[in-house]
Parts: sequence; C-alpha cells; structure tokens
Amino acid sequence: MKYNRLGKTGLLVSELCLGTMTFGNEADEKTSQGLMEAALEAGINFFDAAHNYNLGKTEEIVGRWIGPHRDQIILTSKVFFPCGGGMNDEGMSRRNLIRSVEKSLQRMKTDYIDIVYLHHWDDNAAIEQSMAAMNTLVEQGKVHYVGVSNFSAWQTMRAQAVAEQRGLAPISVVQPMYSLVKRQVEVEIMPMAEYEGFAIVPYNALAAGLLTGKYLEGGTGRLNEAEMYKQRYDNAQYVEITKRFVAHAKSKAVSPAALALAWVNSHPLISSAIFGARMLDQFNDTLTCLEHRLSLEERQEITALSIDPPRATDRESMNAMKQRGW
Repeated sequence: MKYNRLGKTGLLVSELCLGTMTFGNEADEKTSQGLMEAALEAGINFFDAAHNYNLGKTEEIVGRWIGPHRDQIILTSKVFFPCGGGMNDEGMSRRNLIRSVEKSLQRMKTDYIDIVYLHHWDDNAAIEQSMAAMNTLVEQGKVHYVGVSNFSAWQTMRAQAVAEQRGLAPISVVQPMYSLVKRQVEVEIMPMAEYEGFAIVPYNALAAGLLTGKYLEGGTGRLNEAEMYKQRYDNAQYVEITKRFVAHAKSKAVSPAALALAWVNSHPLISSAIFGARMLDQFNDTLTCLEHRLSLEERQEITALSIDPPRATDRESMNAMKQRGW
C-alpha cells in the first residue's frame, strides 16, 4: 500500500479509500465489520461515509467498530441528501449542515470527522452561509477539513472564492465521479484541482460494477437494482467500452475490477480512489489492483479503449499553438 499527501492538508492517506455505502444494506453488520478489518489489515487508513447512507445505519455500523481504531483512520462524511424525515433535513442550509454533522458524530461515536464533504450543490442555499457553517464546525474542532463532492468546477471555485474572501475554512478535497466510461472530470475539474492544490478522491471507479463485466453475463447489482444507477449508466457507448475493456483485462489475465481501479489510480493527480464491496470476496478481488502498477504506456493502452471527452474550449493549448507556429 502506498500513501499519498492529501492535497495541502498535510495528511497522508492510503492510495485506496474504503467506501461504506453498502454497510447496513447489501452488507450486514458482521460483513461490514469484516470489510473494515480487512481494509485496515491491508493498510487502508481512509474510510468514506455519508450521513444519508442507509438512513444513518452505515455510520452507526462504523461507530460500533471504530473505537480502538479511531486514531489510525482518516474518516469522512457528507451532507446534503435527505436524512431524518423532516422537511428541513436536507440541503446545505446552516441548520442542516450543523445538525447533520452533530448527528454523524453521535452515530460514529467520535469527537471529530476529518473531512466533511458538501455532497451536492444546493440551488436553494447561499454558498456564503454554507461555507460559514462549515467554518463554524472547523473552529469547533468537529470537522478538520472541508471537501466538495459532485460539484462542477465553477461551483467549486465559487465556494473557494467565498472562503478566501471571508477568511473561512477553505476547500481541501474534491470528490468527483471517475471511471473509464465517465471521464468528464478530466476536462475541467482535474486541471482546476491541480492548479488550486485540491486533493482528488474519486468514486465509482468500477462504474457501479459495469466495468467488472458481470452485467454482460447477466449478473445483478446496482445497475438493475437502483434507478439512479440505471439512468447514470444508460448509454450504449458505455457498454461498448466495457466490452473492449473486459476483453483487454482477460487478455492480460487480470481481474477487470482490479484493472478498472488500477487505471483510475494510475492518474498522477489522484490522491486516493474509493472502492466498496458487498462481501469479502469482492473486496479481495478488487484489492489485487495493488499488484498492477500501470506504466504510462499501459494506462494509455487502456485509455484508448474509451472515448476522449471534448475539451473545455475549442481552442488548443498554448503549447500546441506554439508548436505549429501560432
């Protein structure tokens, strides 16, 4: 296991981050605790949760396990989506941010959360009050660093501008979706993060299991269990990319799940890649990605199986223009 600096936070995190979204749903408590034990034993010190995962059950399971391990782990949570049932128990209002983090602390039986992500942009809440609320939590010691998840580049920079102008806790980490079939992050978010010094911690590296190839063989999982994932990956091009990728993985005698995660983690800007599992066998299979350190040529070979997203503008880079004589 390698450990990378998490942007400008000064923290060292494992190159893999254990996602906990299955805990309390597809994975029962015993299985979930086994996954956390296996992750810790493998050297993973980065655990990703959210206040709304399985209506708080996920954080409760983490809380019943984490006690003796708390100081070893960089722990995250997220706030935005409904959790609690009340009409105001959602979004990025100051009220919901502070109350949700307090509840997450209680569920996970900890005094602090290392990173709290704003889980989604809120069109109904002023970003000024959201960032001020996060700053309050940081000043209280309940949150150490602020992150954003599912923000566009302009939304991220708007939030960061507010923090800089008002002397508030800045954004340190961005958490976008990234996989061989979903590469939009490469267009603006990655260049922004590199320029600003944000850590990048992507999720959905296996495209909800699509890139494992199991759906090509009639397998089941999130793509045929959850409407959100059906819509997210309802694209014929994604299926064609998957077919090419799975054939490539088999030609190399490598697990497609492991190779998909290895490809994401081979990008030099990635601090840590999130992955989850329903059972220990899945976890162990995906963990073999650590045995496959892709060279630049190997990464390019796999990237060529995908489709390059269009550039942010129609103009070439400055270097390209210079090379052709302006």
